[in-house]
Amino acid sequence: MSDSEVIKLILQGDKEKFRILVEQYQQMVFRTCMGFLHNKDDADDLTQDVFIQAYLSLPHFKGGSAFSTWLYRIAVNASLNKIRKSPLKLIFQRFENIAGSKNEKETYPSVSVEEDPENILIRQEHIEWVKRSLDTLPENQHTAIVLSRYDDLSQKEIAEIMDTTEGAVEALLQRAKKNLREKLSAHGKNK
Repeated sequence: MSDSEVIKLILQGDKEKFRILVEQYQQMVFRTCMGFLHNKDDADDLTQDVFIQAYLSLPHFKGGSAFSTWLYRIAVNASLNKIRKSPLKLIFQRFENIAGSKNEKETYPSVSVEEDPENILIRQEHIEWVKRSLDTLPENQHTAIVLSRYDDLSQKEIAEIMDTTEGAVEALLQRAKKNLREKLSAHGKNK
């Protein structure tokens, strides 16, 4: 059953069919939220909020773009709004991650028992620095790089989501990569 068929049934009163859309797009929305928030619990909560918002807004979905594109827009906007509303909370979460908290396993990739502890710490520090650098990018660059790297979307798909041209997306990605390289190079020189 296509997305448009499922949406039609939902709008006709078969609200249980929304579960199909949730199951199909939950991981996509979670990855997007995680790309902005870097915290599993917050990304889980925001993923639920995105689907609630999508459900409530479904009567306004006109079908001018793919449902997934529309849902990405909701996820990106919700993520950006969350960052804008609670930057202090995000700073404290990052401090907890660096200091070692219960979210550490959720934030960093698993390690093997044989791996050198110094290498583990260096890799975790590097991951944290990349996340902080990513968060300092201008909003449109941040959005483009998250959709490109976390969600592995094409420039065409990103352009649809961001309501811009493919050329603009390419320029945003190039500027984002350049800014990240500069920030990471500066971090390496300051060590």
